[in-house]
Order: sequence, then C-alpha cells, then structure tokens
Amino acid sequence: MARMTDFLAQAGDVLGTIWTAAITPVDAPSSVLVLTMCGVALAVVLFRPTWRLTRHVITIAHEAAHGFAALLTGRKLEGIRLHSDTSGVTVSRGRPRGFGMVLTAFAGYVGPGVIGLGAAWLLREGYAVGLLWLLVLLLALLLVQIRNLFGLWSVLVSGALLVFVSWWLPPEAQMGTAYAVTWFLLFGAVRPVLELQVQRARGRAPSSDADQLAGLTGVPGLVWVGTFLLVTGGSVVLGGGWILAAAA
Repeated sequence: MARMTDFLAQAGDVLGTIWTAAITPVDAPSSVLVLTMCGVALAVVLFRPTWRLTRHVITIAHEAAHGFAALLTGRKLEGIRLHSDTSGVTVSRGRPRGFGMVLTAFAGYVGPGVIGLGAAWLLREGYAVGLLWLLVLLLALLLVQIRNLFGLWSVLVSGALLVFVSWWLPPEAQMGTAYAVTWFLLFGAVRPVLELQVQRARGRAPSSDADQLAGLTGVPGLVWVGTFLLVTGGSVVLGGGWILAAAA
C-alpha cells in the first residue's frame, strides 16, 4: 500500500511538472531561430530522401484527421492502419453518404495543415512547450486506434521523441523543436496534395480522397484537389504570418 501511495505521489509530481510547463508562456524566440527552423523544415520537405522518411509524420496527421472527423460526425471509428510506404487507411462505420462521410473524406489532406495552423497559433501565444506536450497527448489518444504493427511503431517512436525533447532537453532545444515541427506540418501538408494530383493525372489514384468526394458530391475530383491546396496553402500563409509576427 505504501509503495502504491509513493508511486501515485511521484506520478502526481510528474504530471504537475508537465502541466506547469505546458501552461506557462515562454518568451518569443529570436527571428534567427524561427527562420532557421523554417529553412530546415522546408529543406526536409523538398529533399526527396528526407521527405520519404518524414512523410510518415504527415500520414499520421492525415489519418488522425480522418478519424477525428469521423468521431465528430457521429461515425464509429473502427481503426487506423499506417503502412511502411507512407500510405494509410482509416476505417469508420456509419451512413455511406451524407455530411459525415463527406467531412471524413475531406479532412485527411487538409488535416496536417490545420494541425500546423493550430500549432502556429499556440507558438504565437507563447506555448511552445505546451504544444509539444499536446502533441504527445494526441499521439497517445491515436495509439489506441492503431490496428497494425508498423502503425504502432510509428506512433510510439514519434511520441517517444517528443517526450524526450519535452522532458530532458534544454528550453532552447524544446523551442527549436516546436518551431521545426510546426513549420514541417505547414509545409508538409502541401506536398501530398501536389503528389495526389500527379498520381491522379497518371491514373494511379482512382480511389483517392478527392475521387471519393467526387462520387459522394458530384463535384469533380480536380475541384477537391484545388480545395485541398487552397486550405493547405492558406494554412502556410496564415500560420507562417503568425509565427513570423511573434518572433523577437
């Protein structure tokens, strides 16, 4: 009983430390750090070898957005699978047509950009550390919906890296990581949309989200791709503006 009490006390101390760090605003970083992290994130997205590896992060955000939209509209989320080729699938059950299905299909490609936009807002308000811990929490919630080994590994590694940065690294490294992740989500959301249209033009994505939306709404798939691009590009402009305006 005493050991359990000690364990609960220690756990409470850890959670209290995390909570205090998460809700305590920090001073804005220098513009040099912000621009450096922007350049690093952009290079990672544009350079094919690094993109092939880090695109898994965008896939996690993409499928998480599908899952959140499904739950938000009352659909039953049955699981998420993440694959080593950076593809993924989210399975939900409910009406095969209607608003819920449309929003669920729409959310995937815009999800990383919207998450990046939310992250940019938190950075503007000074919650860089809070952002890192919030991402850890979101990954923990996502973990219970993963239905394959590679997906489990991907989410666990991503979460472990964020915990390591948030708990053990100095504030400067935490700040740099928060900005790098945010810029990456913003830039990384755009490239899959462009890749999607290339695949569609070559006839390699007949069941893409855009084409599913075309079947559900009667609106051509190209229009949906354009809408994805408008949302993700707009997130870069708005989120990037927030970040740069807040930099010291």
